[in-house]
Amino acid sequence: MKKPAVSLVAGFLEALASERGASLNTIEAYRRDLADYEAYLRAERTDARKAGSRHIEGYLAARGGRLGAASLARRLSAIRQFHKFLYAEAWRRDDPTLAIEGPRRSRPLPKLLSMAEVERLIATAREGLGAAERPLRERLFAARMACLIELIYASGLRVSEVLSLKKGIASGKAPLIAVRGKGNKERLAPLSEPARAAMKAYRALLDEALPGAAAGPWLFPADSASGHMTRQAFARDLKGVAAAAGIAAARVSPHVLRHAFASHLLRNGADLRVVQDLLGHADISTTQIYTHVLDERAKAMVRDLHPLNDEGDG
Repeated sequence: MKKPAVSLVAGFLEALASERGASLNTIEAYRRDLADYEAYLRAERTDARKAGSRHIEGYLAARGGRLGAASLARRLSAIRQFHKFLYAEAWRRDDPTLAIEGPRRSRPLPKLLSMAEVERLIATAREGLGAAERPLRERLFAARMACLIELIYASGLRVSEVLSLKKGIASGKAPLIAVRGKGNKERLAPLSEPARAAMKAYRALLDEALPGAAAGPWLFPADSASGHMTRQAFARDLKGVAAAAGIAAARVSPHVLRHAFASHLLRNGADLRVVQDLLGHADISTTQIYTHVLDERAKAMVRDLHPLNDEGDG
């Protein structure tokens, strides 16, 4: 077998960049993972052209003690892609990763808020909104937070989607808005009357307090590189509202509001396929995670409340 002019990993990374258009961060991640894999193979007195499935299984076992399932799965994915490249480029006559089973990863259940907790968040964000004696900037901040919470809970939008909304939707009347989400795919998202009212109240205060910012294209303008509010600023401010509402800040994030939208719809009898479309999930298995949460809560309710589970009854 011929000796490569450059390292095999370097050739693989070059192919990633030129043929797949991989980002620098992706390439660096592959470089780190494959450097660790090659170091293990050298210690085993072999290399990527000669390694068998037992070497790959040995590597995963050796690293399994210090890496979680997600990190281990990522390492295996990098090794699979690398060996697929070696086979395609005729550096090997086989692919030793074909018989390797990856580590099982359990998908974490999403954090959930009750309907009462979401209502408390909105009420807390709106406190003092109508108090004329309150400074205008404070009222604007309250109106913006109330609007953001109402919007995500009413529509299930991702945080990036809601923050990049154009101001024109505030003047519309349709019950659905067009949103461009992951993969540049467009979908329709619902917009409730309370959310529309919150938008109009917020925009009226923005026109009054910051007319220059209000003239821009964004629904939530801010002094940032993008020209609109950042997800970090929203997450920080939302945790402040949660604390004021008596809800642990660790339980609340913009994404948790999206979870609340989905889980509350399903709990009230919505069809799973409809919720999938509203969330913009390509795979229904992603949406089904919310049914698992509801199943767990149902099990806990039966366990705690069913009379036959009462240890006092003999």
